[in-house]
Amino acid sequence: MSALAIVSLLLGIYLRHVFNRWAYYPVERTLSDYPTSIHGTPPLVMRGGDPYIRALMRTITASEANDRQPYTIIYGGQHVSDLRRHPEICVPIVAGPNVGKCSTAAGRYQFLDFTWKEKAQRYHPRPSGFLFWKQYSFEPHFQDAVVHDWLKDSRAWGMDIPKELRQGNLDKVLRRLSGTWTSLGYGIETNSMSKHLPKVYQQMLEEELNR
Repeated sequence: MSALAIVSLLLGIYLRHVFNRWAYYPVERTLSDYPTSIHGTPPLVMRGGDPYIRALMRTITASEANDRQPYTIIYGGQHVSDLRRHPEICVPIVAGPNVGKCSTAAGRYQFLDFTWKEKAQRYHPRPSGFLFWKQYSFEPHFQDAVVHDWLKDSRAWGMDIPKELRQGNLDKVLRRLSGTWTSLGYGIETNSMSKHLPKVYQQMLEEELNR
């Protein structure tokens, strides 16, 4: 096979991959009218999945990115419009134990840039490119998909989170996750939402189970 034929074949595979990626996902829903704070957080863009994990994801949002447009928010409260990749904007930290440093936290789950790269390599359902040139879109449905599958992976957390949630052990789960999402509380970076998270979770679980 000639070099030109090989290049043409690889290009065809890449274009088919890109087409399938966009054809597979539905159009994003508008979230701007959904109430936030202790009343809950906007629905996930991702369709399907475990309702208990989905409720947990919305609970994480309540303390990490409590905003009407959580997928585009970055640390400090500003929003970005380009989600073709993680924004990688390092915003100075002005309060708390890490004051003087900067944070690249972005999106509904406030992924740091290096954490997103690590988890996307493992859980992203539709990376673009091929071989050594893969890119990981940061668009809403991909943020959801990566976190959903990460939370379901018992090897990643040393516990079966879906099972623990079904047994009513939310406190145990939140404590385990607090090392990753420090705003969940437990003495790391408790914020004004931390004490409301059990109530938020129950509200979100009821919504998810009734979908």
